[in-house]
Amino acid sequence: AWQANGPSVGFGISLPFEDRLNPYVTPELGFEFHYFFTRKFWMCYKCMGLVVAPGGLGTCDELFELMTLMQTGKIKRKLPIVLIGKKFWQACIKWEAFVEYGMISESDASQLIFVDTAEEAFEALTGRLLKLEAEEEEHHKHLSPKKLRVQRTG
Repeated sequence: AWQANGPSVGFGISLPFEDRLNPYVTPELGFEFHYFFTRKFWMCYKCMGLVVAPGGLGTCDELFELMTLMQTGKIKRKLPIVLIGKKFWQACIKWEAFVEYGMISESDASQLIFVDTAEEAFEALTGRLLKLEAEEEEHHKHLSPKKLRVQRTG
């Protein structure tokens, strides 16, 4: 967003070893949180997709939180999750083992998109968003007006 002169949102967390938000965040769209749960809530609230770069335990916590909220139906929509750095993510987390042991479904695992570059991430994210949008439009065509109102507000 920054390179294209677009706005960039940033959700920081107050930690003793992290100074501030990164310099690419639009100042009026930078938010600093004290507690992880409030940061994760606001991160998920209007999220349309998640792009995750290699990171540590906090990064994994946020990734698993979003996946868990979708798995349990707390987030109703299926969000694309793009993981940048195929080698990193597939070496650090054995995703197929979660499926093999019955901890997550194949459907849960298949929502992960592994890429290596920002360009691939952009293509994967926009492609999946367009697909989800088309599926949602098709689904809404088959609902009665009353069911549509209830579904959009519920």
